[in-house]
Amino acid sequence: MEINRKTPLSEILKLGKTCSACGHCCRHGSGALARGDLKKIADKLGMTEKEVKERYLENSRKFHTVLLKPKLIKEEGRPYGRCVFLGPENKCSIHDVKPLQCAIGNCTEHGEELNLWFTLNHYLNENDPESVRQYAIYLKCGGKTLPGAELSKLIKDKEKLRKILEYEIMR
Repeated sequence: MEINRKTPLSEILKLGKTCSACGHCCRHGSGALARGDLKKIADKLGMTEKEVKERYLENSRKFHTVLLKPKLIKEEGRPYGRCVFLGPENKCSIHDVKPLQCAIGNCTEHGEELNLWFTLNHYLNENDPESVRQYAIYLKCGGKTLPGAELSKLIKDKEKLRKILEYEIMR
């Protein structure tokens, strides 16, 4: 199956279900939350959304967009760490309500594409000129993307795209 920017979430979730629950991803980072994830996590933990944010989550910034993600417990001197929700025996303590990026990201043949899909659908905001500019720089520097996420397909009006990239449109 070819994954593109417009692949429906239902199809993405099917591909993400092949997670082997090995804990590898969770030992080296955490995934971002999508809309609705915070409430599910708070309900599972019996906490308010505010309490979950303060105790377990931090901001993740990409393409001028800020999402929440579980905090990392880092070993001294390392830029990565294990997810705060990774429990004993390398099992996710919130597995049934884990963040969308965690639910779809995996170590299978589609893992990289699934994470790109998440980035393109949850971090990239084609209605935010700064998000588009940062994405353009990412692409120019060799960043990977999926079919349907080329700049010319995101912003079909060539003149508008030019103005965004040349900072003539700021907001």
